Amino acid sequence: MQAGDGRTVSDQTLRGRPFLVYFGYTHCPDVCPTELARISDVLNQMSDKPIPALFITVDPERDTPKLMQEYVSSFNPAIIGLSGSRQAIDAAEKTFRVFARKGEPQADGDYSMDHSSIIYLMDKNGAFVEAFNVERAPKDAAKDLERFL
Repeated sequence: MQAGDGRTVSDQTLRGRPFLVYFGYTHCPDVCPTELARISDVLNQMSDKPIPALFITVDPERDTPKLMQEYVSSFNPAIIGLSGSRQAIDAAEKTFRVFARKGEPQADGDYSMDHSSIIYLMDKNGAFVEAFNVERAPKDAAKDLERFL
């Protein structure tokens, strides 16, 4: 998948460090920005350098790599916005068992995306560890993440 700076990012790129993965889209009215803010709060509590977090679009038709990076930059520099072809997104959704589907278009052509909302914690080898809970004190969640460094 592509980041806003043009580089290709994959689990191979991130090997050696644990990382978080969250699927969503930039036009999301409430859930995605709330979860990204929570992820940011946790990363800000990390004692050293925060681990990377990937925000992968479920809406590549609207979310270009550049738009994704612009969007996540308002949350935290450790969050990397990713997009790609529909095929690449479908493959990532299948790998992570993400539910995502396009909602009914409105009269103006706008639409929403229905999608699952899980934050995946991946270990330093890119293997799934657990669904990471950010609905707790950011300091507690950060201490939990630091166990994997």
